[in-house]
Order: sequence, then C-alpha cells, then structure tokens
Amino acid sequence: MLGFLASKVLGQYDPFLAESARHPGEEGRLLLVAPNVVEVERQLDVVPRDFRMWVCLHEETHRVQFGAVPWMRDHLRGEIDLVLAATPMELGELLERLLSAVRSVADLARPSAEGPSLLDLVQTPEQREVVERLSAVMALLEGHADVVMDDVGPEVVPSVATIRARFSRRRDSAIGLSRLFRRLLGLEAKMRQYREGAAFVRGVYDRVGMEGFNAVWSSPQALPSPAEIADPGAWVARVHG
Repeated sequence: MLGFLASKVLGQYDPFLAESARHPGEEGRLLLVAPNVVEVERQLDVVPRDFRMWVCLHEETHRVQFGAVPWMRDHLRGEIDLVLAATPMELGELLERLLSAVRSVADLARPSAEGPSLLDLVQTPEQREVVERLSAVMALLEGHADVVMDDVGPEVVPSVATIRARFSRRRDSAIGLSRLFRRLLGLEAKMRQYREGAAFVRGVYDRVGMEGFNAVWSSPQALPSPAEIADPGAWVARVHG
C-alpha cells in the first residue's frame, strides 16, 4: 500500500512540522516528490517548468492557508485527536473490524466508481462523524488550492489550461487494479475532495465574491459542513444571512 501511494503523491505541505522532535518550533514544510513530478509531466507531455510551477502553487497555497489562519492547525489537530480517541482499544474489536473489512473487499471490487474504502469499513460511528467533518475541511483546503493553481493565469504558468485538461483526464482514467487500489485506499474519495471543494469555492465566489468567500477563514464555526460543501448557497445563507 505504501509503495502504491508513494508513486502517486506529487507534493505535500506538512503543517505539523513543529510537533516533530527533530524540528521543534519550526513552521510547516513544503515537500515535493521529484521523481513523481518528472514522471507525470512526461506522461502528460507538458512543459516541465510550467508543470512544476503549477504543482508548487498548489502546495504554496496550503502554506498561505495555514500561515494566514492561525487557528487552522490546532483545529485540525483537535479533530484528529478526536478520531484517535474514538479508536477501539480492545484487540478483539479491532480484529473484528479488520476481518469485516476483508470480507467486504469483494464488494469493493464492483465496477461502480462509488463505494467505501478500507478506512471507511473499520471506522466506528463516532470516528465516521469526525472524519466527515475533516473531509469537508480538506475539500475546502484542496479545492481552494486547485482554484488558485488554475486561476494564476498564463503570465505565471503559460500552459495552465493544457496542464489542467490533461491532468484532469489522467485523474479520471484509472482502470482495473489501479482503480481498485485507489478505491481501497481512499484515493477515489480524495479525487472527489478536489472536485467538490473547487466547485464549492467557485460557487461561493460567484455569489459573494472573494471578500465574502474569505469569511470561511474567520473561525472554525464558519467552515463548511459536509452538506454545505455540496451546496455553496447553503453556506452563504448561513454565514452571510
């Protein structure tokens, strides 16, 4: 699983670097997986400099998000702690959940693009509620970064339109075992986060503009709920009245 995931990640912003014993007090760190970036840019046949800048813009947007919203890091850490606190400590219960997940693998192999991941199958109801909230926040963060990386314009990334079109086709083109692994490991859900989050951001922009959208960063209470990610108008009505 780690080998499969390691071949898919282009970049990552680590907002919890300061919690590491090796980096106490340091701010977050931007990480890029150079071999994967080079492999994808070759597969897409795009301009290397433009593609690398495009990937960096996405991750740098995450750096700005956490740097400009001081409560975001602690909010996410609190939600993660809630997930861990709801993890069954009894070995018997953990094994039963794992066995149940294994029995469901055949169902996960159905041709349908939808379906739970292994993580979904081993979660408790308490964990699932928190993970849904976390997923909404991640959809916001990833969707906002996707919108930024696409809206920078050709003066920054001249071939941005070509890159987005080819990259989107690549995201949706997995078949066979690759598609199954993506679903089992939750990567299909991750792809939905990008799409739904970007649609939410653009939907809010269209209704209340950039200033109105920026209210989302004002407090944890202003973050979109899972239902609001799919309904930008509901978020606007709740936050802006």
